[in-house]
Amino acid sequence: MASAESDTNRNLKLGLFILRIATGIFFLAWALDKLFYTKHSVAIFKKFYGLEISPEIAMAIGVAQVVIIILFMLGMYKKWTTGFLLAVHTISVASTWHKLLFAFVAKGLTFWAAVPVWAGLLLLFLVRDQDTMCSIQKK
Repeated sequence: MASAESDTNRNLKLGLFILRIATGIFFLAWALDKLFYTKHSVAIFKKFYGLEISPEIAMAIGVAQVVIIILFMLGMYKKWTTGFLLAVHTISVASTWHKLLFAFVAKGLTFWAAVPVWAGLLLLFLVRDQDTMCSIQKK
């Protein structure tokens, strides 16, 4: 019979694994947007970051993100992959502060969905050493 501590540990590992995969899928959708709908990505960069990028730059960013996201989903280089996604997502959430602050006036209620994703990334970063289920790690 398993102890309560081992059940808790197993549940933690399962929960972190599910959070890692779900978060990876969330980010993969946005990375693929840069590859297949470059005009949309170019418009987002201009509107929210004040940057004018070419479709080719959007695609290059998308390719780099796909690679990082796959490594993240595989549980590889957690400090760097999770840290990268957390940093990028922090900038993304911060760039939409007006949509968050004035959600009902600025038609930005859906932007609040990014906040729990940010919190999930922070959790994954803080407890990355416990996130070992289906994780490729250095020996």
